[in-house]
Amino acid sequence: MIHDTHDLIVIGSGGAGSTAATTAAGMGKRVALIERDKLGGTCLNYGCDPTKTLLNTAHLFFHARHASNLGLRFPLAEADWPAVQAHVRSVQETIRGGTLEQARAGIAAQGVDLHLGEAVFVSPHEVRVNGDTLRGERFVIATGTTPFIPDIEGLAEMGYITNVEAVALPELPKRLVVIGAGPIGLEFAQMFSRFGTKVVVLDRGPHPLPREDNALALALCAQLAAEGIRIELGAEMRCGEADARGKRIHIHARDGREEDLVADQLLVAVGRKPALDTLRLEAAGVRHNEKGIPTDPALRTNVAHIWAAGDITSRYPFTHVASDQGALAARNAFSSEPTAFDDRVIPWVTFTDPELARVGQTEAELREAGIEYRVGRVNFDKLDRAITNNQTVGSVTLLADADGRILGGHILGANAGELIAPIVYAMRFGLTAKMMAEAILPYPTLAEAVRWAAAQL
Repeated sequence: MIHDTHDLIVIGSGGAGSTAATTAAGMGKRVALIERDKLGGTCLNYGCDPTKTLLNTAHLFFHARHASNLGLRFPLAEADWPAVQAHVRSVQETIRGGTLEQARAGIAAQGVDLHLGEAVFVSPHEVRVNGDTLRGERFVIATGTTPFIPDIEGLAEMGYITNVEAVALPELPKRLVVIGAGPIGLEFAQMFSRFGTKVVVLDRGPHPLPREDNALALALCAQLAAEGIRIELGAEMRCGEADARGKRIHIHARDGREEDLVADQLLVAVGRKPALDTLRLEAAGVRHNEKGIPTDPALRTNVAHIWAAGDITSRYPFTHVASDQGALAARNAFSSEPTAFDDRVIPWVTFTDPELARVGQTEAELREAGIEYRVGRVNFDKLDRAITNNQTVGSVTLLADADGRILGGHILGANAGELIAPIVYAMRFGLTAKMMAEAILPYPTLAEAVRWAAAQL
């Protein structure tokens, strides 16, 4: 069956796709939204929202069990894993806008025609979904990414989980090996460790969190190690057999040690790859590569009536970027003067405890580029509010040029994801370090660290 032509067809209902669809519908356009899995995409169902819920619950559990130095005595704290999972599902339902049926009704109420099923291009203006053919004047592709699985001997045969399964495990594993010392791997490592799982993190690379300031990344790993998480960097590995005792992973450490690890679960968290395999983009004439779909600055693909948004296009795999790109792609699809996506100031956060937040360039990047810079740094152990909160690990670092223009901000510490916001505003709207230092902030607050760092520049 061939349906009437839509003004816009959006493929994927994650941060980019849902925003693109509702933006276009708000413009009075006839919109179809196609989702092959669950409404809300990866972030809601397998990524940001369930992981941050689990992390927050794990943080509360951990600090309750370690509150004696504050003069607090709690009864023996216990984790009820099924109840924790029920809480996660409740949070997901709230963010989704109710049950799946209620969410679907909400989408329909916004004027969006929802189709659940696999989208396959059959021509530049047609996609097939569940045997139906939808015609579109314009398209936005927002299919996101899927977990990347590395080439490790024996991995497929032994079996593993990814973030998809990890957020909804029916039982809490006693022993967990995590492959990958990036944001996803370290967040899961700390979460499971705080619930009582014995965790080992393995990574082939020499550095954890390679996109971050190395000193701060190492400081974070030192905190994780202090909690009992073992991190092996520069480790080569191969998988053995799974039996009643568990899954066996053989490692060759960078110092020459060889060791067999046994785990109940093996979590692969080494990155993501574009989710394009089933779209048949060649039928639409859309060029793509191993990194995703190339676009021009306005998010248009090589095909004039097809745009792409979100993780499928960007080196910034973040929901906040995807949402902005989705709205922009929808507006550009109906504009005679498309607007370029502005990626000059993109923050990101690793939501461990302490958090690690970044925006702009690192010192290493500035040195490599030959850019002169100044450094302002305030350690949290010198900050009154951090001392009162018993959260003194970490620092705020600001980097600026000779004129006081902010080039980068890096924060390791409690609430780093919130504290990075004023630095983002400063970089986005041209506030100088002097302007930031002159602002009077309430006392005692963690935000004072940003002001005092700016005052050093």
